[in-house]
Amino acid sequence: MISVRKILYPTDFSPYSNQAYFHAVALSEIHGASLTIVYAYVPGLTGSGTNDPGADRRHWRNQLEQIRPANPAIPVHHVFLEGDPAAEIVRFAADASMDLIVMGTHGRTGLDRLLVGSVTEKVMRGAPCSVMAVKLPKGLPLSEKPDVEMAVV
Repeated sequence: MISVRKILYPTDFSPYSNQAYFHAVALSEIHGASLTIVYAYVPGLTGSGTNDPGADRRHWRNQLEQIRPANPAIPVHHVFLEGDPAAEIVRFAADASMDLIVMGTHGRTGLDRLLVGSVTEKVMRGAPCSVMAVKLPKGLPLSEKPDVEMAVV
């Protein structure tokens, strides 16, 4: 039997991550596992609309802290990482002895994936545990900008 006690859910606040959130919460409930929600801040890349790096970090940390499952019985931890998202997620998963990583994927292929890279793919290759990649169902419309409130319960 597979023992899943610690689930890691990385988010970038995109609709792709939001879809994975529902899977992570459901798996936490099913397995009685804790849920660790992480956001990897990339200085200069993930702007909140301010020119102040300190305010930018506070903005994203605040967004991260708002993500909570509706079920109060799920133990939740929030972790704010800084640096290359894939490397930081893999490092944290190893350091924290995670059993499962549940994350969204944009589903890019071909030239798009080659040019942009895939955080999910890099995490899958380097992770010390299993990784569940969740994509949006076909035909589900995307909003133009990521909607943070979609992930907030």
